[in-house]
Amino acid sequence: MKILVAFFSASGITKEVAQTIAGVANADIFEIAPQTPYSKADLDWTNETSRTTLESKDKASRPKIAKNIDVSGYDAILIGFPIWWYSAPHIINSFLESQDFGGKIIVPFCTSGGSDLSGAPKDMQKKRAKCGV
Repeated sequence: MKILVAFFSASGITKEVAQTIAGVANADIFEIAPQTPYSKADLDWTNETSRTTLESKDKASRPKIAKNIDVSGYDAILIGFPIWWYSAPHIINSFLESQDFGGKIIVPFCTSGGSDLSGAPKDMQKKRAKCGV
């Protein structure tokens, strides 16, 4: 089985987890990086006008990905992300909507600095229905 660990990490914590999982699973690894990197000010969740706050409020927000990967050769894809506002950052939607995941095993994993992650599974299920994930 060919496995890919795809992840988005703003602070480096999710990246460390992804690297560990990829090592244990003998998997390829791919960073889902935004075309425009997030600055420290962009990540300030306490600022109502920060980039991430505005993205989280706009359900249609889809940050552009710097580069993509062809997932067609993979049997299983583990998708990692930090929890932002109780769910996955919208760049994960950008990634999910950019690929055909039909017939693939998808395993999400996440990191959290204390936020409840209850929205993430529900949101991923909705995305599964729309994208064939």
